[in-house]
Amino acid sequence: MQDNQKNKDLFGKVILAPMAGEGDYAFRASCKRFGADYLVSEMISAKAICYNDKKTPLLAKIRAEEMPIALQIFGSEPEFMAKASDFLINESIKAGTPCAAIDINMGCPVQKVVKNGEGSALMKNPELAGKIIKAVKEACGQLPVTVKMRLGWDASSVNVVDMAKTAEENGASAVCVHARTREQFYTPGVDISYIKKVKEALSVPVIGNGDIFCADDALNMFGATGCDAVAIARGALGNPYIFAQIKASLEGKEYTPPTPRERIEEALRETALRIEDKGEYAGIRESRVHLAHFTKSLRGSAAIRGKINFIDSFEELKEVLYSYIEDIENAEIA
Repeated sequence: MQDNQKNKDLFGKVILAPMAGEGDYAFRASCKRFGADYLVSEMISAKAICYNDKKTPLLAKIRAEEMPIALQIFGSEPEFMAKASDFLINESIKAGTPCAAIDINMGCPVQKVVKNGEGSALMKNPELAGKIIKAVKEACGQLPVTVKMRLGWDASSVNVVDMAKTAEENGASAVCVHARTREQFYTPGVDISYIKKVKEALSVPVIGNGDIFCADDALNMFGATGCDAVAIARGALGNPYIFAQIKASLEGKEYTPPTPRERIEEALRETALRIEDKGEYAGIRESRVHLAHFTKSLRGSAAIRGKINFIDSFEELKEVLYSYIEDIENAEIA
């Protein structure tokens, strides 16, 4: 019998969803600073773990300040998924930063993943999905196993309620539902009515995901579906403040949005962490997309993004961004 209240307490109310290529440590740390209760890593290939891929350990590295965090894995073979789970759990314990859960990716829509029967392709193969979840749970023991899934492969094959039941029956401690089909990728239009149906069908916690870009979106998700928590992905890019905003709304408190200067300072703080983690060359380049998100709502953002794309050093980046923010502040005074 699962302790569902314990799991609800672990996940909290506001979760950072996994994002391949963008949900790195620096980004996660920023989200945690502004109130994310629970984090999920970028997706990690089970086969890459089993074959000792050199790039994979950084994806699985956990820092104390981002706990509790789940490590998300993807694959289509139960044996590899179980072996990878066992390895990740033990390595995180050895490092003194144990992962809070193993999350199984059944939602990634990209072709290079689904062509191997992984990610959202598993929505077409309930029997295999069940075997994977069961194998991972056996490898994890008492550690929670969660599953992130979509509504189905396409509009003609929506099967999320049955898949969620399969997940629970095979040991999942929670299910996160992205309210789109694989066919939709990330195009506008989520159908959160299915999250409500999943919530009504399961006894384990259900997490709602999809198109949460502000507190009102989150409140609507909670109200319309009865979900236990919400998971934010793209809505947190350049906007880690969304977690504080949602929490303030849930608690009936006033929320004060960041000033332009505070946005720039947080962008630089996040960039500094990325450089510390990956070196200046990679850190600056990988920060460009995040910096674009941080500045997109500010005056003159298009011009500053053009400059950022040609900057190679952190010192130059700081100089350009502080000059930019001073121009904004002077314009506001004038």
